[in-house]
This record gives sequence, C-alpha cells and structure tokens, in this order.
Amino acid sequence: MSTPYPFTAIVGQDDLRLGLLLNAVSPAVGGVLVRGEKGTAKSTAVRALAALMPEVPVVPGCRFSCDPASPDPACPDGPHAEAAGVSRPARTVELPVGASEDRLVGALDIERALSEGVKAFEPGLLADAHRGILYVDEVNLLHDHLVDLLLDAAAMGASYVEREGVSVRHAARFLLVGTMNPEEGELRPQLLDRFGLTVEVSASRDTDERVEVVRRRLAYDDDPEGFAARWAEEEGALRERIAAARVLLPRVVLGDGVLRQIAATCAAFEVDGMRADIVMARTATALAAWAGREEVTADDVRQAALLALPHRRRRNPFDAPGLDEDKLDQTLDEAGPPENSDGDDQPDPDGGGDDDGGGGGGGGVPPQADGEDRTPPQGSEGDAPSQAPEGTPDAPGRPAGGEQQPVAAAEPFRTKMLSVPGLGEGAAGRRSRARTEHGRTTGARRPEGALTKLHLAATVQAAAPHQRARGRAGRGLVVRRDDLRQATREGREGNLVLFVVDASGSMAARQRMSAVKGAVLSLLLDAYQRRDKVGLVTFRGKEAEVALPPTSSVDAAAARLESLPTGGRTPLAAGLLKAHDVLRVERLRDPSRRPLLVVVTDGRATGGPEPVALAGRAGRLHRSEGTASVVVDCESGYVRLGLAGELARELGGTAVTLDELRADSIAGLVKDVTAAGRAA
Repeated sequence: MSTPYPFTAIVGQDDLRLGLLLNAVSPAVGGVLVRGEKGTAKSTAVRALAALMPEVPVVPGCRFSCDPASPDPACPDGPHAEAAGVSRPARTVELPVGASEDRLVGALDIERALSEGVKAFEPGLLADAHRGILYVDEVNLLHDHLVDLLLDAAAMGASYVEREGVSVRHAARFLLVGTMNPEEGELRPQLLDRFGLTVEVSASRDTDERVEVVRRRLAYDDDPEGFAARWAEEEGALRERIAAARVLLPRVVLGDGVLRQIAATCAAFEVDGMRADIVMARTATALAAWAGREEVTADDVRQAALLALPHRRRRNPFDAPGLDEDKLDQTLDEAGPPENSDGDDQPDPDGGGDDDGGGGGGGGVPPQADGEDRTPPQGSEGDAPSQAPEGTPDAPGRPAGGEQQPVAAAEPFRTKMLSVPGLGEGAAGRRSRARTEHGRTTGARRPEGALTKLHLAATVQAAAPHQRARGRAGRGLVVRRDDLRQATREGREGNLVLFVVDASGSMAARQRMSAVKGAVLSLLLDAYQRRDKVGLVTFRGKEAEVALPPTSSVDAAAARLESLPTGGRTPLAAGLLKAHDVLRVERLRDPSRRPLLVVVTDGRATGGPEPVALAGRAGRLHRSEGTASVVVDCESGYVRLGLAGELARELGGTAVTLDELRADSIAGLVKDVTAAGRAA
C-alpha cells in the first residue's frame, strides 16, 4: 500500500482542512462537499484524512464491520455471538463515477436464490464504507441511479438490496465526502443537501505559498516514506487532538441563546427545511470541542453558518453559492449573543503552529452580496445605441464592427419538453425515450453477462416445460441457468442539446434580444433538470464560433450567454456548419448520446454569395445525418416572413415561436422534434 501524503503537510487550504477535521471530530455533521478548480489538493486532503481517524473496533470475520459493543441484529453475516472485537484502521472507500449499481450496494445471486433457496450476497462499497469514509471524486458526474442509492443509504443509515422479492439489508453509516469541479456541472439539490458542509478551494496566488507547495510535493514524490516520517510528529499531535475533541464533544453545552441564533440565521437566509439548523448546531458544537471549550460561542455559530449554509441557498443552477457576511453579522447581532460568550476563542484548523501555510479558522466561501446582480452594467434606454441597418457604417457611439453591448436576459420560464424521437441507449436522464437499466419493464431476453434484473414471469415460463425431465419432486421449481431471463426496461435518457444562437444585428434590438436570452436560459434550465449535456454556438458578423464546447455545466453556458454581444450580419450557414463540426466530434466521443439541435434565430441570412441557399444546404446536411432539430422562431412584429419555418423544413425539424415554447402556452401541446428520416 502506498504511503499517503501527510494531512499536516498540506499548504494553506484552511477551509478544506477545517471542514474535514470537524467531520473527524463529529461524523454526525454529515460529511463535506469540496468545490474547486483542478489541482487544489482536494483528493489529497481527503485521502490523508483516514490516517487521522481513530481505529474502528469490529466483530472478527464480519464483512459488514459490525461494532462488537452493539452488533447489527440484521447483519447478513450474523447473528454474532459475544466475542472480543478487533481493531482496524478506518477505511476510505472510493466510489468510481462509472460504478455499477451492484458494485455500490452489493450483488445477490438470483440463480442460487431461486434454485437453492439461499441468500448468497456479495457486499458492495456501501458495506465496505460502513463506519468509515465514502469518498466520491467528481461527485457531480455520478449517474442518477447511483445518486438515488446514496440518498437512500444516507437517509436511513442502511442499504437494501431487492431482487424479485429476495431482499438483504445491512447497516451503512459513513462519512460522505465529495469533490467536484463546478465547471463540469452542478449537483442535484437532493444530494447537495445531504452534505453537511461545503468548502470552496482555489489555488493560492501567493508566490511563496506556491513555491512551498511545489517543494513539498517534489520531496514527497522522491521519497514518500521519508517525507511522511518527517511529518510523523505533527500527524501524531493532530491525531491526539482529534481524539481529545471526540472525548470532549458530549460535554459541550449548546445553550438556548445559541439555538436562537442558529434558527434566526437559517430563517434570514431562507434555507429550505430544517436540516440546515441541525447541521449548524452540530457544526458549532464540533467547533467548540475542537477549540477545547465546553460551551458554544457566537464565533462558533458564525463559522458554522459559513460552512453549512452556502450550498443550501441555491434556488437554481445559475445561482452562485455564498453568503452575505454583513447580513450574517447583522442577523447574529439581532438574535442576541449567547450567554457567557466573549467571542474571543477562535478555532484553529491545523492543530496550532504548524508552518504548513495554515492559520486559524476557516472562512467558508468568499463573500458575495446577497442578491448580487451578475448582469454586466447597462446604460439607460436613452443611452442605448440606435440600430443601423446591416451593412451600413457604424453609427456614432456604436462599438467598432457594429457590435452592441450585451443585454440582460428576461426572466426564465418553464418550457415545453422537446425530445428526440425513437428509442435511444444513451446515459440515464429525463428527456427522450431509451433502453435503460431502470424504468418500466417492457420485455425479457436471455442475459448476455451477469444477471442484474430478473424477469420472474419469463424465467418461470422458460423453466416450466422441463420440470418432469429434470426429475422435479415436490413443490420447488427446478431452475437452470438457461432458464433465466433478463428484464428489458424503458426509461429516459439525457441528450446533447446544442444551441445555435443568432447574435446578429437583426436580433440586436434590446427588447428582442432580452427575450431571446430569456428563452435560451429557460431551455438551459430545462436541460439541467433533464440531465443533458449542453453546448453553445453563436454566429454574427462574418463567422460563427463555439462559445462553449459540450459540457455538463449549464451554469457555464448561462454565463457565456449573459456576456454575448450582438451586431453585424447574419452568417446563418456558418452557424449551422459549425454546429455540424461540433456534433461530428461528439458522435466520435460519445456515440450513444443522441443530439438535439436547437437553432434560435429569426431565419434571416445575410453576407456572402447566396446566403439563403447556402443556409438551406447546411440545414439539409443535418437532415441527411438524422439530427433531431427544432428552430425557435424569434421573428416579431405584425409582418412576418416565415423564414424560420423554411429553415425548420430544410432541417427536417419543427419550428416553435417564443410564445409556443412556454409550457403554459395555449398555442399547442408538447412538441416532439421530427427526425429527418420521418420527415422524408
């Protein structure tokens, strides 16, 4: 086994270390989510934490780590007779993003259960992580069905495996630690709320600190054991401090004044439910024990709020996590200070005095004004530059090239569902019909590998004609391997939604572009909820560009949309051809994920020779490859040319107006996109 990087040798990252240490002191805090850019020691810190955790007493030979003082009565390896326990180090179990359901919860041998009547169960990662740490790197990329299982286990403290009426249950209480890069997409709100604390990490901009990071990392890579030995004394001191804080924790007093401050803070920041109040109370108690005190102070409450509340305030994926610290201080003052609190004690995350770049106390996340407007500054309507016809010289006050300043998006709305026709086999999601591991049962087939979803009726039907030949005696059914049938299921998949947005001068009127951005923002929110990947292509002037390559981060797409300038001619064909290039590459990378092309335009095409004909040929290119498409018609006014409808026919897709896109519109029912093959 390789020597882990010492926890005390990590340079800086005070918030990260504090969040992990508080969970080591009190696992009831509920774990920690670490958000940050690449290369910021997220995984290094999590893996180093296990070496600081106290050893775990277990029942000898129990695969489910039962506590000898109170063994689980439903343990599959039980019942356990009274015996002296043995101690082992706390485990850190890593859950790969691409793990199967059976790998996570365990596998039940259905064939033996049916033919022999025994529960042959192979434990999964949840059993291995019981009474330890379950670490999920890139947790935001975890498949939905695994997220559901994690939610169930975290809520109930147990894992249930059900296979056609045969069930196994075992305890699964673990410290959940996740790391993620927000650029790659956000977490589902349900899983986000299951993390007790969240911390934001980023690389230091201090030159001396960066030099020290590189120096220590190179020394560790050259001689891991020797490097760890040099930090053994600091590691031992920190381990002892954790043990002492755990002993002190039950004696920490959480007074009524503290509880009032906690409740007032959660109410002031409008967090959902009561879990935030409970997590704040447990975090404040752990902070007091970590500082060696038996009473919670106002500073503990403030620090607990900075760690426990930012991720619970998000209302949609475009909201940045954070707290207004001025509002926090005002709320704590209005709720009244806790009795006997002088506020002088400050928690020290690194055990005091280690020269590893850490001082005392974490800071949660960088402050952000409550309700802060992320929209770029706008001039007044009177200051807005007037729009000149395409191809005319720039008007006075207009930026060079006819470009106008970005405008803010209108309020997003709930959109109608746009789906890809046919039956796909892509990643699980919520948009288009697909063959999936989860969903309604539609049939049965012979298993090609290990049996995962038994179709009981089909299995019995296959075995029934052979019972006499197999010498059946009694009531039991004689089942052979060849009789087993795998259930085929139909659910929903996530798609690649590629937006092609017209940012030309014909779309640049302030009111009109605001409405267009609001519609695209609404579609992005819909893509987030349906677990899609998204990409953004824009076209204006003389060319098209990929504003955002396909990604799972819809908030990144929203940020690019927000800063999108407008003006110039309308190179519609260039936009469609650029989209074709993007889809061609994505088909090679992820052939099972079906694309949905969403073109947002008024249908005009200008610039270059025969722009309309060239746009038509580009549309037919998409149609020939069977790309499902929809054109959002942005044309406004009493006189309409219907050019967007013509483009939709060339693409072999459907055209919808901005009004028809709304879910509450009476213009029509849900519109499925027409594929090229069906339109032909």
